[in-house]
Amino acid sequence: MLRWLTAGESHGPSLLSLLDGVPAGIELTSDDLKDALARRRLGHGRGSRQKFEQDVLTIHGGLRHGRTLGSPLAIEIANSEWPKWEKVMSADPVPREDLLIDAGTGDEREIARNRPLSRPRPGHADLSGMLKYGFDEARPVLERASARETAARVVAGRVAAALLEQAAGIRLVSHTLAVGATSVPEDAPLPTPDHLAQLDADPLRCFHEGTSEAMVAEVDAAKSDGDTLGGVVEVLAYGLPVGLGSHTQWDRKLDGRLAQAIMSIQAMKGVEIGDGFATAARRGSVAHDEILVAPSPAEGASAYPRATNRAGGLEGGMTNGEVLRVRGALKPISTVPRALRTVDVATGEQTTANHQRSDTCAVAPAAVIAEAVVALTLADALLEKTGGDSIAEIRAHLEGTRALQDELSRRGEATSS
Repeated sequence: MLRWLTAGESHGPSLLSLLDGVPAGIELTSDDLKDALARRRLGHGRGSRQKFEQDVLTIHGGLRHGRTLGSPLAIEIANSEWPKWEKVMSADPVPREDLLIDAGTGDEREIARNRPLSRPRPGHADLSGMLKYGFDEARPVLERASARETAARVVAGRVAAALLEQAAGIRLVSHTLAVGATSVPEDAPLPTPDHLAQLDADPLRCFHEGTSEAMVAEVDAAKSDGDTLGGVVEVLAYGLPVGLGSHTQWDRKLDGRLAQAIMSIQAMKGVEIGDGFATAARRGSVAHDEILVAPSPAEGASAYPRATNRAGGLEGGMTNGEVLRVRGALKPISTVPRALRTVDVATGEQTTANHQRSDTCAVAPAAVIAEAVVALTLADALLEKTGGDSIAEIRAHLEGTRALQDELSRRGEATSS
């Protein structure tokens, strides 16, 4: 079982990522984790925060000489802007007068960061969190609700991706399908993991050149209008074995676990497996993926390939050997420059929402974050299926499973002949 937790606030001293159940023998370096964080910072429409905040990464346990030890893996991502926030976000009590002093810059505008945030943003966790926990301002809520937390999940996802590839040859890739009203054509080809560099280089992580240009124009128009944009991202997993997940209980169904993982990402409002909603409009005769005979399947390939992949690689809560396709729909960022109406909870008066530095569009990084949580979910399902305390043991278990499935296929062929 792979377990993971994150801790820390957006403007706190650091974010923490803790993974337990990581098998021994995964080849991994701090540079691999730094590369994952760098990918999360990419994307047209990102705000100025990405330019001055740096991710300072330290590994505190679970890795030695480039290999995991089987012990918990602890990773810290320090906040390079912490000196500016040390008083505001201090763990210990701070004299009130200290909050009326700028952060050493000589700029009295810095004092603004210390003021109570009593005007919650529509669409954000601000107001619900304030009411739930009994706070009179939004700072204690928004610091943890911020998408900055996903940096800790991205490094955890990089560990999971290394486990998947090194133990089972499973590789993931993510891309953008839509930004606002601009979408990739339905018949556009899907990227593979070999297209990673091309996707990372695209301003919106789009695999369709003409559409990417239109997406950039739409982001620019929204920024000019003082507005924000959402979109749709997709994660693809290649090389999955048959049988990850289970049909036997609700909480073991892999599609349900993937849906929860995607929906847990800040600002996600919808999940789709395979063709999802489009399939709901089809008749059964054209909705399902017909099963074919493969006289001599390639090594690692399913003995029963499908004519199509409308199910997105999952049937009955289990992988079926086809490419996994899972999509997430991201709402527009709730920190809208064209401030929306809200109530000042300190006065009870109608006003406009707080506005802090923010992105115009965070769809490109959302794809990278979605890739990370899918990797974590698949890695957990793989360990559930195979067990194993080391990469070598997982590989041995997979070889045994594949041999058994091949034997069942041969029995079927012999019976039919």
